[in-house]
Amino acid sequence: MRLTTDQVRAIRQTAQRVLGDGVRVSVFGSRALDNRKGGDIDLFFETDARLANRAKVLCQLYGALTLALGDRRIDVILKDANTPPAPVFDIAKRTGIPL
Repeated sequence: MRLTTDQVRAIRQTAQRVLGDGVRVSVFGSRALDNRKGGDIDLFFETDARLANRAKVLCQLYGALTLALGDRRIDVILKDANTPPAPVFDIAKRTGIPL
């Protein structure tokens, strides 16, 4: 996994602050592969909670991550209890590395 200890800590802290203690977060895509270089940071957030406004929470996550990690390309995927299944969630779970 190509994230620093400080980056992992910042991502975890942001996830807990925005989504609470039960959140699960993983990195997938090129940053999950040690033999790659560069690339954006693909993050998958999952919670068993039912979010009243998932779009608002996505914006909060992205904004907080940008402040914590600096101006870099970050892709945020969020699944809550109301989100229907999608292939991207399966890929993120299968290939992701839990943080």
